[in-house]
Amino acid sequence: MSAPNAVRSIEFRNATLGATIAVLRETEPARLADALHLMLGGMPDFFNGEAAVLDFSGVSAHPERIDWVGLASLFRRYRLQPVGVRCLPETLAASARQAGLAILDGAELRERQGAAAPAPQARPEPAPAATPAPAPAAAPAPGGNTLYIDRPLRSGQQVYARGGDLVLLAGVSNGSEVIADGSIHCYGPLRGRALAGAHGNTEARIVTTNFGPELVSIAGIYRTFEQGIPASVAGRAALVRLTAGGTEQKLDIESLQLG
Repeated sequence: MSAPNAVRSIEFRNATLGATIAVLRETEPARLADALHLMLGGMPDFFNGEAAVLDFSGVSAHPERIDWVGLASLFRRYRLQPVGVRCLPETLAASARQAGLAILDGAELRERQGAAAPAPQARPEPAPAATPAPAPAAAPAPGGNTLYIDRPLRSGQQVYARGGDLVLLAGVSNGSEVIADGSIHCYGPLRGRALAGAHGNTEARIVTTNFGPELVSIAGIYRTFEQGIPASVAGRAALVRLTAGGTEQKLDIESLQLG
């Protein structure tokens, strides 16, 4: 199942402190419930009980009041615990506080892209003024963006490759979750949930030698397998990528011939 980029009512991102950011474009719980069911395939335990910050920056017209109880109940259904809000008009802030939600608009909750942006700018500046010696120090940076995991991931474990690719050398078990801003390469059984292009990279890929996940996602477009994995790729080497599908992108899963 896939969700169109252009009409999604809600989008999930990671924050620099590890909380999940739920970027809302709707405030009505009923409409968000429909969007979440479409996006996550109705999986009630998609998340693992992590904290969530509700981001209202995508809401074009704020209502006079928000059903905080309804929103909290909806997110808890997917095992997310709302702890705070951001980008909320001051007229609604008091009711959010009364509902037990913190107002979090500080820099500590900047998204990954915003938080990482200063780093690339800071590194190149000293290089021109320095002798050639600093150049080798900058060279390892691209390799550092690839995270290698050489142990099997068990149920309940999560790995996130910030700013680059994730390479899994020993497989992923059911109930675990792997996330990468770039592509995911799994040289073993891929079970659990695999989310590539986590910050919107539509060129990301998921490649595995043994395809069998609960869910795959690239740049926020998801597909679940409640009805089973297609026989053409189940247990086989496979590639997941985004392809054009009319006015929207869709996930394409194809078998690979390795060796």
